[in-house]
Parts: sequence; structure tokens; C-alpha cells
Amino acid sequence: MRLLIVEDEKRLALSLAKGLTAEGYAVDVVHDGLEGLHMAGEGSYDLVILDIMLPGMNGYRVCGALRSAGHDVPILMLTAKDGEYDEAEGLDTGADDYLTKPFSYVVLVARVKALLRRRGSSGGGGSPVHVLGGLKVDTAARRVHLDEDEIALTAKEFSVLEQLVVRAGEVVSKAEILEHVWDFAYDGDPNIVEVYISTLRRKLGASLIRTVRGAGYRLEAR
Repeated sequence: MRLLIVEDEKRLALSLAKGLTAEGYAVDVVHDGLEGLHMAGEGSYDLVILDIMLPGMNGYRVCGALRSAGHDVPILMLTAKDGEYDEAEGLDTGADDYLTKPFSYVVLVARVKALLRRRGSSGGGGSPVHVLGGLKVDTAARRVHLDEDEIALTAKEFSVLEQLVVRAGEVVSKAEILEHVWDFAYDGDPNIVEVYISTLRRKLGASLIRTVRGAGYRLEAR
């Protein structure tokens, strides 16, 4: 599951990201409404945690723009405000739930899980199966097939591959892979990413993952 946090309070955003990463989610963080709209609009997230008071574009407008463009990703709005008017405005723009600061982290996680369950039971969202040439990656079942063969991957190998396949054709930086797969607190050797890329190439074929010098890696059809 991939989550996007759009929150300009950097300490809070980092704290939430660390906690949600520990819960097993892949988490992106941005601190600006316009950037949040751009990233959420790419359609690769399972849920967006969206603050209302943001620079660039406020949360109401981000939410409204996503809904107007046809995106049905669940949105949990965060705000330091309270009162029926603010909640009504947030929900009227298409938010799925609303949480007023300060809030309990346990409550936030419960709301996130409830929204994701609701989305799953309603059948919404894109398919968890990504196909690129002869490669098929099922992110829900965590299974990988290459042509007719199932490829056995470790949990970390799968997580690295998942970051590449959900953005197939795009360059994914080493830092982004570290952030998603090892979490924000990782302070070991960043070359660990290269080790896992090498292992994936050995198992899936060297031509599938291209190194873009100075930028990162790109998953390409064979």
C-alpha cells in the first residue's frame, strides 16, 4: 500500500511517515499543495493524508481538483481548525474522512486502515497487478511471474521491485528506494540498493532494470 502525506509541518509529516512506514506502508511526503496535487494526480497512491492549511494550494482546493479530475483515491483531511462548517467544507469537496489536530496517532492509523478496508471492499482503485512485457507483479499477493515462471523474491527484493514497477518507465532514485524500503531512519550504506538491484537483475534479467547514470533506475520492458 502506498500513502501520500501532504503536510507542511515537517516534523509532524516526518513523524507520521516513520510510524506508517513501520506499519508496513510505503510513504511519500510533500509539503506543498501544488506538489501534492501533482503527485496524487499520478494515480499510484492507495490513500492521501491531506492537510488543509498548505502553501501553494490549500487542501480544500487540492481535494476538489482531484475529484474533478476523476480520482477516487481515499482522502483523509487534517486540520488545526474545528467546527461544523470546516468539516462540511472538507467533506463537500470530496474528502472521505476528517481529523482535527491535535490527534492521537493510534486514531489516525485506525482511520487509515478503515479507509483502505472500505476502498478494498468497494472494489475501487486500480488493479494491484502490474504487467510490463513478460513481467507480472501482483502487489496484493506479493507474487512475481516472468513469462510462465514464478520468481521467488525475498521481502526486501519484492519491495525494491515494487517501487520500480509502480513507476515503470520513470526514473526512481536510490534515495527514493531507500526511503520507501528501508525507511527514513536508515543510516547504513546507501549502496545496499545496488546490491538488491543486482540481485533482481540476476533473477529477472539484466536488461529489465536500466541504470540512469547520476539519477537512479528505470524499469523497462524487455
